[in-house]
Amino acid sequence: MKLFIFNNLEKLRLWTLKWADSKHSALALFALAFAESSFFPIPPDVLLIGILAINSKRCWYYAAMCTLGSVLGGMFGYLIGWGFYETVGQKVVDIYNLQATVDAIGLKYSANAFLTVFTAAFTPIPYKLITITAGLFQISFLQLIIASIIGRGARFFIIAAILKIFGQKFNGLVVKYFNILSLVAIVLVVLSFVAIKFLF
Repeated sequence: MKLFIFNNLEKLRLWTLKWADSKHSALALFALAFAESSFFPIPPDVLLIGILAINSKRCWYYAAMCTLGSVLGGMFGYLIGWGFYETVGQKVVDIYNLQATVDAIGLKYSANAFLTVFTAAFTPIPYKLITITAGLFQISFLQLIIASIIGRGARFFIIAAILKIFGQKFNGLVVKYFNILSLVAIVLVVLSFVAIKFLF
């Protein structure tokens, strides 16, 4: 079991560092951020940290690309919930076994849609579930966009600022202990799916 986990973490590390050091790193980051906001489980923070560990001089550019990809992905998630929930959205919800949570989120939207979206955008709460249900319950599309820009932007720019402030020494530690950081990120993802059942 330990060997299985280590091998997969090593694959994730090599994949991340490959794209982080690629001339297409910004495109890869954008694509991952887009996918995570609508269906993919791995957060873009992992790749963003890997990229900034190698190239912190362009930290604001990469944070902006990550934010843009994530917000556009959130808009795509909204479209899935609004027009394709029965054919696509339901399958995403079923994969994560969160049907009961979807119903509870509907009540959260009626109380404060903006805060619900912002909380998921900024924290490890599965953002894709929020964007899809936002379309399903047809909350204000403008609210979704504004809350997503603020929440996702704050999250990714804070990461960029930390790596920028602490400089190359800190970045070297990120590369050295990337497997541990990846494991922490994966654990947070798993815990977020467990926590969301209790929060909503």
